[in-house]
Amino acid sequence: MSTIVEFDRVGLRYGTGAEILRDLDFRLQRGAFYFLTGPSGAGKTSLLKLLYLAQRPTRGRIRLFDQDLAEQPRVALPGFRRRIGVIYQDFRLISHLSAFDNVALPLHIAGASEEETEGPVREMLAWVGLSDRSSARPPTLSGGEQQRVAIARAVIARPELLVADEPTGNVDSEMAKRILFLLGALNRLGTTIVVATHDLSLVAATPGAHLMRIDKGTLVDPTGALRHPPISEVLS
Repeated sequence: MSTIVEFDRVGLRYGTGAEILRDLDFRLQRGAFYFLTGPSGAGKTSLLKLLYLAQRPTRGRIRLFDQDLAEQPRVALPGFRRRIGVIYQDFRLISHLSAFDNVALPLHIAGASEEETEGPVREMLAWVGLSDRSSARPPTLSGGEQQRVAIARAVIARPELLVADEPTGNVDSEMAKRILFLLGALNRLGTTIVVATHDLSLVAATPGAHLMRIDKGTLVDPTGALRHPPISEVLS
């Protein structure tokens, strides 16, 4: 299995403050499913921002899709971002657009015509169980429905890497299971998945998933060395 992401002694600070992340050194394999866990304030969201290119590291090296990001001009970054899907914790749907148009947005940004988007968007809304809500705008949708629209938007362009920040944090347990099922289905189609979560029951419900734990800006495990331990070991 090849590598899709490589972090080599990466650090991140905002402004002149202390480092939020330090000495991150890991590899993500193509087609794998990863959970990122840790206490509030540990650095999960900051790490995800590095993965989906919302932030550049203060130091260290990141390779993405076999390319060293430090060697890429800023104008090349949109091309990388189009290969990454992001599910935000706060959804970030556009309130005046319908569910259909929110999902279609990444395709329009990539230059697809109305005719080219119609079929894929209808299919994606059916996949997340929202065919009958395609014309609804986000303020009229429940939290679970908004999350499913956000998932459909994130995966409509068939990203190679999907990054999700607490995707089940605003829904009930049944909806959380459905969202996890949808992410698992996407992973089986070949997309690499990284999910930040506080809920270890989700981890336990995903056989074969890898676990990364972050604390105080550093990736750790019970032995003090970065690795991906079995789920049973983490929950014991």
